[in-house]
Amino acid sequence: MPAFSSSLFFLVLLGIIILTRSIRIAREYERAVVFRLGRLYRAKGPGLFLLLPFIDSMVKVDLRTFTLDVPPQDIITRDNVPVKVNAVVYFRVMNAPDSIVKVENYITATSQLAQTTLRDVVGQSELDDLLSNREKIGKDLQKIIDEKTDPWGVKVSLVEMKDVEIPPNMQRAMAKQAEAERERRAKIIHAEGEFQASEKLAKAAKILSQYDTAIQLRYLQTLTEISSEKTNTILFPVPVDTITKFVQGIKKKG
Repeated sequence: MPAFSSSLFFLVLLGIIILTRSIRIAREYERAVVFRLGRLYRAKGPGLFLLLPFIDSMVKVDLRTFTLDVPPQDIITRDNVPVKVNAVVYFRVMNAPDSIVKVENYITATSQLAQTTLRDVVGQSELDDLLSNREKIGKDLQKIIDEKTDPWGVKVSLVEMKDVEIPPNMQRAMAKQAEAERERRAKIIHAEGEFQASEKLAKAAKILSQYDTAIQLRYLQTLTEISSEKTNTILFPVPVDTITKFVQGIKKKG
């Protein structure tokens, strides 16, 4: 009896150990890639599942979106300007078995691929496009990286360029260019204003030349405006026509 009890206790203990090693739990955002005798079996989860002890093994894969910082890359643009560009890549695993079987480390592989692709795409772009069309370049990067990571079961959803560092001498040249552009626009606006004012003055002169009374009224209005100024002495010209008419009137009365 004591020997039987010991054997029973050993079997129960062994069963508990086997059951403990067999029960596995995967969270909602995890998948367990199961290998049976070294061969790929299938992905299990989420929730509770069983593994065959000493036969099955598993690797857990996180299905959440990863944020990958691409370190700054020294790149020469198409117009021979040295720049330093970094980016951020958002990706997630869509096929857990492929991410384990077809690539050694999908995170490292995606990071290296993002760096090389960033250098290739930026190297084919000019500096002006790089600064003004970041969104378009980001979409091009996302498309290229996503196509290359698809066999690994990885989906790249977004690529954004963070910073573009330009050499100081190039920054000064761009500042001078921007200043010259602003001066050019200011001169154009000033010239357009002068042209419009000259057109209005020409029309006003044409109308005033048709009516002598209008000229005199405008002259009197100018005198009224001048008289409102707080000055001691006001000198103003008197049209000869006005004096002539005044003299002629005096002669007629005489």
